[in-house]
Amino acid sequence: MTDHRPTVTDLLRVQHTEVRSLFAQIEQSAADQRAELFDCLRRLLAVHETAEEIVVHPAGRRLGDAADQVVDARLREEGAAKQLLADLERLGPDEEGFGSKFVELRQAVEVHAEAEEQELFPLLEGELGMGDLRQMGEQVEVAEAMAPTHPHPHGPESGLGNLLTGPFVAMVDKERDRLHAHAR
Repeated sequence: MTDHRPTVTDLLRVQHTEVRSLFAQIEQSAADQRAELFDCLRRLLAVHETAEEIVVHPAGRRLGDAADQVVDARLREEGAAKQLLADLERLGPDEEGFGSKFVELRQAVEVHAEAEEQELFPLLEGELGMGDLRQMGEQVEVAEAMAPTHPHPHGPESGLGNLLTGPFVAMVDKERDRLHAHAR
């Protein structure tokens, strides 16, 4: 029997492609579509990074000092990107200054995704078996379902911190999303 579940690295690579596509769509969109597309990007980035912090980074840390340094570098990048994303969310796509900050976010996210794909993913794929990588893919999907949908740059970056606070923050974020949708 063939196991068709995606590995964690395959799943995250697909999400990186989705993120790149959303950046391109936002840059090419008409003003009336930009807010909705930005909401999609914001949500995807928020849940993606939270799931990585809960599942991927702890697994990477268990692979030794070199992997630990790779995880630390990715966390620094994520922290900067979360702050940019939060700033953009407060600013709104129709405000002056959004465009230049958006370009800065796109560059930061692209550098981060490339570093994950070139540095972290090969470490995971080289050290973990397919069963573990597929199980981590399932864990990422569960973590994303419980993750906050907005950036929280001052929130926890550790897996344990996200597990303890994430569901409560996510509940507030999802209610905030519902109220915002009704206000439109």
